[in-house]
Amino acid sequence: MGRKPFNREIAIAGVAESDLGHGVSLSILQHQALAAKRALEDAGLRHTDVDAVMAVDFLGLPSLQIAEYLGIKPRFTDTTVTGGSAFENLVEHAALGIAAGLCEVVLITYGSTLWSDRRRVVEGGGVDPRMPAAQFETPYGDLSPIGAYALAAARHCYEFGTTPEQLAEVAVSTRNWAALNPRALHRDPITVEDVLQSPLIASPLHRLDCCVVTDGGGAVVVTSAERARDLRKPPVYVLGSAFSSTHLSISQMENLTQTGAFESGKSAMSMAGVKPSDIDVVEIYDSFTISVVCALEDLGFCPKGEGGRFVEGGRLGPGGELPTNTSGGGLSYNHPGAFGIFLIIEAVRQLRGECAARQAPGAELALVHGIGGWLSSHATLILGK
Repeated sequence: MGRKPFNREIAIAGVAESDLGHGVSLSILQHQALAAKRALEDAGLRHTDVDAVMAVDFLGLPSLQIAEYLGIKPRFTDTTVTGGSAFENLVEHAALGIAAGLCEVVLITYGSTLWSDRRRVVEGGGVDPRMPAAQFETPYGDLSPIGAYALAAARHCYEFGTTPEQLAEVAVSTRNWAALNPRALHRDPITVEDVLQSPLIASPLHRLDCCVVTDGGGAVVVTSAERARDLRKPPVYVLGSAFSSTHLSISQMENLTQTGAFESGKSAMSMAGVKPSDIDVVEIYDSFTISVVCALEDLGFCPKGEGGRFVEGGRLGPGGELPTNTSGGGLSYNHPGAFGIFLIIEAVRQLRGECAARQAPGAELALVHGIGGWLSSHATLILGK
């Protein structure tokens, strides 16, 4: 059964981050509240305009907590947890809620103190009781999630001849974007050799193939296009969206080189009536360099198995043919445990033309792709001016 497009009836009206980085000295709720305050100001709205709250912090009753903290009494809420893809999912759910008349202004928030807590899922290690399937992988020494992504990377290298040097190209391009972002955690330039000389964490992934760890929060305001036209910033329209999940545990992934991005990307682009060659800027959850290579293939930017060659020569970086992860991404800019909301924030700013030195030229159409778990969940948004 075909899905009808949103027809530019839904818009993102406001985006913002909290204070980001190391030693920020804010609680999880304070990160969310600060980001929410800034996103509402960005949109030209007040907290009293919000009638729906969606939040992810993986514990407790997050949407009710942040609504109470902000003095909001929502009539619609959602706390869908699919890992780092949750926020792209929530934008879709917000759009559906608005289209159905269940709400008008949706506030989506996230906050984390991952760096400050230096926490593990279970104190002292062990298997998280909330994820019993992990008991079948932990005894084999899986350093989750790095080991899971390294498994996929190793298979990609074996099957398609992808090299560590090609994976490193992703990290280098992303760092070049970060150098143009004053808020990025790491801004010093790196080379392919720097990536290969950084400590090997889980073969073939080196330290610089892996995302950073920070504190931080983000917020996104979604509303009707009609409401957005009278607000402070130009609306960014939700043109297409889709979700796909193929597994939870990495041991249950049927094909380590084929991800759910194939289905979510195809469906989202079909809904929006666009194809990969129409996209001006791409924001992909880069928890690891292999995540970007696999996603680019499965989203249709290059054939399966050619992702390594595709990312060579700075194609993803400033001045390249396909501006990708223009904030500096999870590899260099910021990563407080779940990066998906920051992909949306950056895409909106790119489409508004607000990114100064890192602005992608002629950005009219953006693809945002969130990844959750162990390459487990995939959610794709197509956003347009």
